[in-house]
Amino acid sequence: MSLLLPRSPVKSAEPELAGPFPPDLHDVRHLWLKAGLLLIWVLVSFVATYFARDLQFLMAGGWPLGYWIEAQGAVLVFIGIVVVYAWAMNRFERQDEQRRLALEAEPLAGAKPPADAA
Repeated sequence: MSLLLPRSPVKSAEPELAGPFPPDLHDVRHLWLKAGLLLIWVLVSFVATYFARDLQFLMAGGWPLGYWIEAQGAVLVFIGIVVVYAWAMNRFERQDEQRRLALEAEPLAGAKPPADAA
């Protein structure tokens, strides 16, 4: 009885990406954006709600500021974080597309037009 081993698939010559997203999605701009928004989220979700009782002396709309932070503030800031992230990523993608188009057009700008055969 012989043992049949599966044949290994033929690998292509193109480099394999790490996943479904291009690796440039994690460049420095994106990482700084994510770090800043995560820091804001931590400050609002944990730090501000921890000190909300200390802010009871400040009034906003007839209610203590601590109430607004505990009841609404963290949720509203989270929604704001999502909006800012979506806007910034859209802007980054447009900048990357303009940069890619400029790099593609660069070799064409240096090429000389064909001479007329007259």
